[in-house]
Amino acid sequence: MIVLKASQDKVLSVLQSVAGIVERRHTLPILANVMLRRSGNAVQLTTSDLEIQIRTVAEFEGDSGNFTTTVGARKLIDILRTLPSDQTVTLESSQNKLVLKGGKSKFTLQSLPAEDFPLVQEAANFGPKFSVPQKTLKELLGQVSFSMAVHDIRYYLNGILFVAEGQQLSLVATDGHRLAFASATLDVEVPKQEVILPRKTVLELQRLLSDNEGAIEMQFAGNQAKFSFGGMEFVTKLVEGKFPDYNRVIPKNHKNIIVLGRQPLLASLQRAAILTSDKFKGVRLNIEPGTLRIASTNAEQEEAVDELDIDYSGDSIEIGFNVTYLIEVLGNMTQEMVRVELSDSNSSALVTIPDNANFKYVVMPMRI
Repeated sequence: MIVLKASQDKVLSVLQSVAGIVERRHTLPILANVMLRRSGNAVQLTTSDLEIQIRTVAEFEGDSGNFTTTVGARKLIDILRTLPSDQTVTLESSQNKLVLKGGKSKFTLQSLPAEDFPLVQEAANFGPKFSVPQKTLKELLGQVSFSMAVHDIRYYLNGILFVAEGQQLSLVATDGHRLAFASATLDVEVPKQEVILPRKTVLELQRLLSDNEGAIEMQFAGNQAKFSFGGMEFVTKLVEGKFPDYNRVIPKNHKNIIVLGRQPLLASLQRAAILTSDKFKGVRLNIEPGTLRIASTNAEQEEAVDELDIDYSGDSIEIGFNVTYLIEVLGNMTQEMVRVELSDSNSSALVTIPDNANFKYVVMPMRI
């Protein structure tokens, strides 16, 4: 039976859209597979890692009738990548195997029965649906995701907090040393919902979301989230745990405020970062009326000093930061100007966008 027949680029793009979560090595071999279910002219593709499940449907030529099987996702993608993009490829089933043909090439792949494929059990009681443009969610994720923790023992930090309330969707990420907050306005009122999306889910959403105006529909349950966009359905487990109270972390009423160009500040920090050591990424900022001086040193007693002219008449402050934390936030912003608020050398700094309350970044100082 011909399971599907189409051009290489079409088959490859549909496969790649679901294969991001597939691990090459898994304790359950079948989880390295993609499940193919043909009915009528449509083929449904499903992948899972037991915590995330991605499903999409595409129209493909092939034999009519119902057919389901599973086959190694990465192998299939690796083979397709080596074939010309305009070549027609067919996938046929034959005695518990799948045969991929393209031009004069032929590959026989082992399949595993679809009934053994562990589908994620969907929650029975999802909350109300609400939607935002894909572009908006992609921008929000980009503004905060770099602040997520990686393999932190406080597992609730290895992800992003989603808070939907009223007409506001806010995303928060922190690794304990810095915190990023971004929000957007929804078209509809939603009851208050708070969930923590795991790190892997966040990275996969960033990969799949497009910059077009198509909407993404979201629904949250006690331990699951469901996203629907661009013909795809994405179900994920949530991180259980209590996220820190981010409102208490964001400083209020810092009296020393600098507004300066984002690009010159980023370039200056990147220059200073060259002479920091891998273990110790500290830079020293000396802020005085009219001048911002950025300095770094390393174990070889080398030193970098860079000065920027600033419009500032507040207190003189000397404060140290992990330069990576500053470079990452500036690199993920697109605005021309950036606003930095400080209190003293021992208090965290607040980085915002002038005249925009939808983004806040808090970074703790470090001793230098």
